[in-house]
Amino acid sequence: MVDKIMIDGQEVELTADLFKPMPAEADDKEAISRPSLTFWQDARKRLFKNPAAVTGLCILFVIVLMAIFAPMLSNYTYKQQSIRHSKVPPKMPIVSTLGIMDGKDSSGVDIYTEKDIDEDYWFGTDSLGRDIWTRIWVGARVSLFIALLAAFFDLVIGVTYGGVSAYYGGKVDLVMQRIIEVITGIPSIVVVTLFMLVFKPGIMSISMAMAVSGWTGMARVVRSHVLRLKDQEFVLASRTLGASDIRLIVKHLFPNIIGPIVVMIMFSLPSAIFYEAFLSFIGLGLQPPMASLGVLINEGFQALQNYPYMMFIPATILCILILSLNLLADGLRDAVDPKMRNQ
Repeated sequence: MVDKIMIDGQEVELTADLFKPMPAEADDKEAISRPSLTFWQDARKRLFKNPAAVTGLCILFVIVLMAIFAPMLSNYTYKQQSIRHSKVPPKMPIVSTLGIMDGKDSSGVDIYTEKDIDEDYWFGTDSLGRDIWTRIWVGARVSLFIALLAAFFDLVIGVTYGGVSAYYGGKVDLVMQRIIEVITGIPSIVVVTLFMLVFKPGIMSISMAMAVSGWTGMARVVRSHVLRLKDQEFVLASRTLGASDIRLIVKHLFPNIIGPIVVMIMFSLPSAIFYEAFLSFIGLGLQPPMASLGVLINEGFQALQNYPYMMFIPATILCILILSLNLLADGLRDAVDPKMRNQ
């Protein structure tokens, strides 16, 4: 019986002449078919192959640049008021030719002509005549600062606390985990309110609240990974050779969990930004005339019916910022996961 196979939709008999041995070259024996890459080189390569992650990174880069340089494009500070220019609709030189953001109100009246305003307000003005363009990008600075602050607390407090708790285990782990349970059992809004009784509402109150309770999620993730690794052979070998506890934690355990740590930090950034915006929206965060995206959304919400741009523009910037961070975090999670290497 002769075996047959399908090749390009046709039946072909398997005969001996189809199989010919290929001579091996001497130089091919030691050839490496795949380039040698470090963990982070491989992760970076896979990250930039992810279109969503690259899109999120580009958007985030643009927002960071705008937060740094955009206020310089305005002749007004974020606190400067001009009652004569209050509630002026947005007007952009290029976009206005499309019939949107053209300086006209809902009834079609050109407010710039009516109020004899020479300079264009790209995002309009609020009820006190403050430039929304400047206030939005100054508010974006606050949001990015809060995000970096959350990452700092996660690294300094969360990673250290979780690593020490898991490494020593026993009664130390028992006591430290009970402390975390007590902290997480207190709602964040209560923690912020308590700090408001001591400090004024603002960045200080939010920072202290995050320092108290914002790192617990990171601590638990680090603890779970250290518990998994601390009894591995390479740790036991290093301990046998006389390595100290600090060296074992810093040189052997933390480098092996750096991937999950980076991913957790990336996911904590949008959460921290939303946390600040929510607190400012309900009046527990920054207070006017200080600018943050939450403050601007709150001010716009009060004038939503007649001047919707006051709320929609800062809300859109906030959504885009959080979306870009989430896209980047998702891509980074897939890039540092070895299971996703061949996908």
